[in-house]
Amino acid sequence: MNHTALTEQLVAIALPAGEAIMDVYNKTPEAELKSDGSPVTEADKAAEKIILAGLQQCAPDIPVVSEENEESHRMNAPERFFLVDPLDGTKEFLRHDGNGSFTVNIALIENGSPVLGVVYAPALDRLFVGTRGHGASETKNGESKPISVRKNPSTGLVAVASRSHLDEKTDQWLKDQDINQTVSIGSSLKFCLVACGEADIYPRFGQTMEWDTAAGHAVLLAAGGVVTTPENATFGYGKPDFRNGPFIAGANNV
Repeated sequence: MNHTALTEQLVAIALPAGEAIMDVYNKTPEAELKSDGSPVTEADKAAEKIILAGLQQCAPDIPVVSEENEESHRMNAPERFFLVDPLDGTKEFLRHDGNGSFTVNIALIENGSPVLGVVYAPALDRLFVGTRGHGASETKNGESKPISVRKNPSTGLVAVASRSHLDEKTDQWLKDQDINQTVSIGSSLKFCLVACGEADIYPRFGQTMEWDTAAGHAVLLAAGGVVTTPENATFGYGKPDFRNGPFIAGANNV
């Protein structure tokens, strides 16, 4: 499989999905609650429709696990599959406060590892792409540049943490590591800020699902970073119910 060509196709799918999200965002978005109590909006549904149609056209033989398709959550993870979150950061989307920290996430998983990922933040005009063996890049204002994790700054590590889901365990971990600088932001942008050197580490002890993390994880890996469990074990994909445990994402030198 040509991962580089597929990445370009995924970018071509993510961009119109982002446009559909912004069409709703520029109105007054409303939400309904799913069976698990989490919110879903017209934007989630519109973006998923675009993404699933695009994936069916460019890679019809690869199964898709998507947040909004509950039937796909019952799938036994195959060797190769897509993980999709059409609108990651729905709570941030609904705040409509100008921060714009919500994303379109599309990732390809092979043998439990995210080998390529696209993260698009349409409200911020930031597109992050990572492909195993080919590096990572960010496109903003029409200009694309390579990105990579940074060396530890002399002023101390900067952590990114969930804006909507910061929990006591994460807060305590940051104190234990003597990390005093924290940027709070929503969605998979946390991985991307580490990947492009705007932050250094992203600890997460609260619940996430695999479609929340896979695309950002792929970008970070391609940028030279790592994601492990807190015990420094491999953090992989295709777990039961596609549910994640705790993880620490950061640069290799952290």
